[in-house]
Amino acid sequence: MRGDRFLERYRSSFDFQQFKAFRAIQRCRTAALGGHRDACPSCGYQAISYNSCRNRHCPKCQAQARERWLAERERELLDTRYFRVVFTVPHQLNVLALENPRLFYDLLFAASAQTLLEIASDPKHLGAEIGVIAILHTWGQNLLLHPHIHCVIPAGGLSLDHRRWVRPRYPFFLPVKVLSRVFRGKFLAGLKRLHRSKKLQCVGPAAAIADHKQFAKLLRRLHRHDWVVYAKPAFGGPMQVLRYLGRYTHRVAISNHRLLAFDQERVTFRWKDYAHGGKQGKMTLGATEFLRRFFLHVLPKGFVRIRHFGFLANRFRTSRLALGRQLLASGGSTDQEVRTRDLRSESSSLWHCPRCGTSMMVIQRFTAAELSACTYFDSS
Repeated sequence: MRGDRFLERYRSSFDFQQFKAFRAIQRCRTAALGGHRDACPSCGYQAISYNSCRNRHCPKCQAQARERWLAERERELLDTRYFRVVFTVPHQLNVLALENPRLFYDLLFAASAQTLLEIASDPKHLGAEIGVIAILHTWGQNLLLHPHIHCVIPAGGLSLDHRRWVRPRYPFFLPVKVLSRVFRGKFLAGLKRLHRSKKLQCVGPAAAIADHKQFAKLLRRLHRHDWVVYAKPAFGGPMQVLRYLGRYTHRVAISNHRLLAFDQERVTFRWKDYAHGGKQGKMTLGATEFLRRFFLHVLPKGFVRIRHFGFLANRFRTSRLALGRQLLASGGSTDQEVRTRDLRSESSSLWHCPRCGTSMMVIQRFTAAELSACTYFDSS
């Protein structure tokens, strides 16, 4: 079995969370996790299904979590357009991300959010308090490490005196070059503080920058280049926001629909080469290398990969959203389609009867031992 071969090779370099995710995905929707009998209340059709592992890194188990999260966000959307901004760090820093994932990704969240809030509050650019939904992705299309933050931001914000809604003056919300320079400065300053306080683990591939002089040399080199901050023009109203968030919030490094073939030795999958204009192609990796790349993206225990900032932060959200709706309504909306929107999710995570389409109901649960004792069952 390729999974066992992979584990034998890389077990010593796995942390507990990676090992836990590996075992969960390996057992997901197999008899090892038990199961349940589902029945259709309309036509009586029945089937036995295996239980899901519910690990957040499992490609099979994100649909229900995504639907619940989107339902909550649906109630928080404002009657305005939304912008998307993506913050990316240079690949030279990947060695630090591998050895210090919690510190590194916390800093990535902090630097990107502080950059947006600081530039937006400046009267030269917007002069407003904005809200940000930030989502961490750690992978590129080839499954190698590529840490970046996707930010979704309402088009405008609350004036600093909270008396009006301020609309953006730029087609990309805020000037990208300014965002890039400020983000670079904040992130490198944060790295310097972590290194000075000896909180960064500089071991393995990062051992060379344990020395203060080598670390300072790296920072100077990184400071000489522009960092990638990518922005898109505003997209439509709340339905478009939900579609976008649904694609990005609960993704894992690779979803099942990108997998094309497995011949017991190699895995072939679809990918986009963004370095060459997003050209689509196929990539084939040995099974062990494919698994190694996939498990690079297991996050530390309890790490929150979707965060809210500005007026969408937890302590402000309810009151600030109410104020934002009031100000937007009094100022009129430029997005007329928002008025008549239907925000229901376009897809449901419930399993429907294959015969009549009615939602199936659980009528009996089985342990793994009970399933192994069965001589026949119809697995779904």
